[in-house]
Amino acid sequence: MGSAGDWRLPGTPGRPAGLMIGARIAEGVIDVHAHWLPRELFDLPPDAPYGRMQDRNGELFLGDIPLSIRANAMSDVPAILADMRAAGLGVRVLSAPPFAFPVAAGAGSYVAAFNDALASVVSDAGGVLVGLGLVSLVDPDEARRQMEQVQRTEGMAGIAIPPLAHGHSLDRGAMRTILAHAADLDLAVLVHPMQLPRPEWSEHYLANLIGNPVETATAVAAVIMGGVLEQLPGLRICFVHGGGCAPGLLGRWNHGWRARADVRQDSTRQPADTFGELFFDTVTHDPAQLRLLLGHASRRGVICGSDYPFDMAQQDPLRFAVDHGAEAEALIAGGRAFLGL
Repeated sequence: MGSAGDWRLPGTPGRPAGLMIGARIAEGVIDVHAHWLPRELFDLPPDAPYGRMQDRNGELFLGDIPLSIRANAMSDVPAILADMRAAGLGVRVLSAPPFAFPVAAGAGSYVAAFNDALASVVSDAGGVLVGLGLVSLVDPDEARRQMEQVQRTEGMAGIAIPPLAHGHSLDRGAMRTILAHAADLDLAVLVHPMQLPRPEWSEHYLANLIGNPVETATAVAAVIMGGVLEQLPGLRICFVHGGGCAPGLLGRWNHGWRARADVRQDSTRQPADTFGELFFDTVTHDPAQLRLLLGHASRRGVICGSDYPFDMAQQDPLRFAVDHGAEAEALIAGGRAFLGL
């Protein structure tokens, strides 16, 4: 595997092969990064930073921001399945778009409605769809109860969360407690940036093009230098968009860790050593960036992602990955390891 001519996998993608939380999932490469939201939840949770999602003449908007996709693409399960078959994928992992993360109090009913709807979709998909649920980002006790429900639900493998919330990243506050609960419950955690607005990023889509990779790199640094994996060695956590800026900053982080006591005060290993215990998806849009990531991560640490159905999606994720250095067998092994199979 790995050459341009043999990138598709043998076998029947829909044939059950493994066990996951009571559900059998299909063979093949697993796309860990795809989004879904039912139309009845387009209003989003309380205090969503950009306003509600809406259908304007068939095009999807977030508040007044056009998302450059068809409105039904976010909810159209047949389209999700057709796209993954065309791309040679065996399994697609669905999570909410980041605008639906419940960043404010009072979102319990929204979380329950989304998790129930997603569970219904994945349970009816014959093992080719897997779900990552939402949890409260304000109340860790409420999040724990929601995660226990996710753990009990067939076809659900874990949760999706943002890299930052309430002034903290993943090594402090409620976010750190949520990671501890995930490790305790053996749930996978997908970390997806929220595209948070800043005045200097108000033009040229910079809140996405710069903001997303910076948010993610901040969270990777928090997990590594905050000693999170040293304290939670069973945590399975994946950072989307190839880890954002993190692969290109790893040498700088290593130097800082060796040179400064404040950098290493919460960790006993230099960043490069812990980096190899994390998962990252392949949505890098650049062969050189993907090769850099492959050079720093473990063999199973780089797993397939698409970012379907957004405008920034990797349109042919498996071909892109194997044409530029990833091995299909490693993508399969990594995806299954992340989901806890």
